[in-house]
Amino acid sequence: MYTATGIKSKEDFVGEFSPLVKRIAYHMMAKLPASVQVDDLIQAGMIGLLDAINRYEGSYGRQFESYAAQRIRGSILDELRDADWLPRSVRKKMRQIEAAVNALEQRNGSVPSEQDLADELNISLDEYHSTLQSARGAQLIYYEDFQQDDEEPFLDRLLADDKSNPLETLVDENLRALLVQAIENLPPREKMVMGMHYEQEMNLREIGEVLGVSESRVCQLHTQAIARLRSRLRNL
Repeated sequence: MYTATGIKSKEDFVGEFSPLVKRIAYHMMAKLPASVQVDDLIQAGMIGLLDAINRYEGSYGRQFESYAAQRIRGSILDELRDADWLPRSVRKKMRQIEAAVNALEQRNGSVPSEQDLADELNISLDEYHSTLQSARGAQLIYYEDFQQDDEEPFLDRLLADDKSNPLETLVDENLRALLVQAIENLPPREKMVMGMHYEQEMNLREIGEVLGVSESRVCQLHTQAIARLRSRLRNL
């Protein structure tokens, strides 16, 4: 690219469209847990922008901005995918648990027990516990929650305003209020686990000592709580 011929250089494009990278990164950050660093998303987005500049062959303008936005978003999703360690097979089982939670709550109007969920999934209680254990450290938000082919991405529905200032949407009050309500409705022991782990910053071993159960049992309760929260947020 030569500015002498009236075509902008690569550096000019990077400077012009870097605000687009930041805007997309902050918008996606609004739906991610605090453990994700926005600087990492911006860095990944810049890689996507450079890729777009190198690959684009059309006329520059609004068309390029749309093309670059897709590349930026895709690059950030790749970064989230790389950081999302849970195997696909385990993720599938967790989604089945979420579906079972929703089905039983809709059918019975009450919080299903572990045995209820195992029966709904047609597996033994031991197998159900094993699935929860396999998903140790399960996240509230997965990278798939941003995929375009989702019929109705539930996180997009929970954001009150997707056009507000990115800094203001980092802590979206609508999503926060719904999450707090969902946590309040958890079974007592799962609610205690979430409170001790995230508010008091206790590790699973310390929580187990308080509750008088093993660390692995605390892990199961934590994973089950996450499944309940995801199910409820999806159906609000």
